[in-house]
Amino acid sequence: MEFGILGPLVVRPSGGEPVAVGGPRPRAVLAMLLLDAGRLVSLERLIDGQYGDRPPAGAVNAVQAQISRLRRALPAELIEFHGAGYRLAVDRDDVDAHRFDRLTREGRGLLAAGRAAEAAAVLREGLGLWRGPAFADVADAPFAAPQALRLEESRLAAAEDLFEAELSLPDARPAAALRELVTAHPLRERPRGLLMRALDAAGRQAEALAVYEEGRRLLARELGADPSPELAALHLEILRGERPQGPRSWSAPPSQLTSFVGREPELAHLAGLRDARLITIVGPGGTGKTRLAIESLAHCFPWAKPSNHAPRPHQTPSTRGVCFVDLGVVEGGGRVAEAVLAALGLREPALRPLTTAGPDPVERLVAALAGQRLLLVLDNCEHVVTEAAPLARRLLADCAGLTILATSREPV
Repeated sequence: MEFGILGPLVVRPSGGEPVAVGGPRPRAVLAMLLLDAGRLVSLERLIDGQYGDRPPAGAVNAVQAQISRLRRALPAELIEFHGAGYRLAVDRDDVDAHRFDRLTREGRGLLAAGRAAEAAAVLREGLGLWRGPAFADVADAPFAAPQALRLEESRLAAAEDLFEAELSLPDARPAAALRELVTAHPLRERPRGLLMRALDAAGRQAEALAVYEEGRRLLARELGADPSPELAALHLEILRGERPQGPRSWSAPPSQLTSFVGREPELAHLAGLRDARLITIVGPGGTGKTRLAIESLAHCFPWAKPSNHAPRPHQTPSTRGVCFVDLGVVEGGGRVAEAVLAALGLREPALRPLTTAGPDPVERLVAALAGQRLLLVLDNCEHVVTEAAPLARRLLADCAGLTILATSREPV
């Protein structure tokens, strides 16, 4: 069975015609069960959601009667009774709202990882599930308004994420649609910032600055407030012509000021390990581990391109690049993954709503590197080896095109 609450409530067998499930009361009960599909919903919650703070004397019997009507309309085994309440025994992905939540989380993770084309496709799929206002035909039930507001906020954030992704794609022209979004939500800063970026990318800097000024005046008039620091910084970047252009770069190994002499046995040994996916150069401090690792890039890993730009998200890399991460300045405490993200040039999308939690840094790395061919150099791992080793294990397990070359005073 497939269930929809992103619009009027709809129930249909897979590929079949919609099934009638009764009037407003049974439909409201089913909508509440769908919100917690696969989980127990107490009888008290069903009563409160139907009647609010003043339920009638026969509310318990009324809800039980509505459950009976639903069981006659649906396969009887779908609605289970567990003493304290009822459970709708369906997969959460069979409900459009839960599928939407999953797709927007995936799209946001792909976007944070720099995989804009994939993020845009996933986000479009999620937004395409909407058929109108959520709970449109049970809007009078007390539970409906706050849940509809929550889902509508998620829908708006997903639309903003989609525009964010489209700004990274070639030939994308989201300015007109973004202007409509800004008109519909004039006090919301993220769409305004995205519109400014779209106009600036199209060479329409004056219009981008005018969009900022319009927002500044509106905030001052309506709220007596100034634009956020993020929006003000974006305005200043556009004003100065400092918006970044072109592909994101990976951090290249540092340039060396002197020639490299000797160490032929070590280089030969490293050359023999070129097919290994994790190599650690181990030795006491001051023995030249970092220099040996850098020299090995040219002598032992000729397929690596130290000056390579990260491929655009819609492209498949044909050659392997190299990214250098100096962990000597990292203090630990969960910062190793963040240091690798920074070296890869990844950052959170601008003007993300404060209510939107960003994805885990390790998950962002996995998403960013899963389709890449990369030699990742982790330098000076010894003081963060308890974080670096599990991170290396996870990345190598999930990113088939990744090779890690580490330097440390103990094996990684």
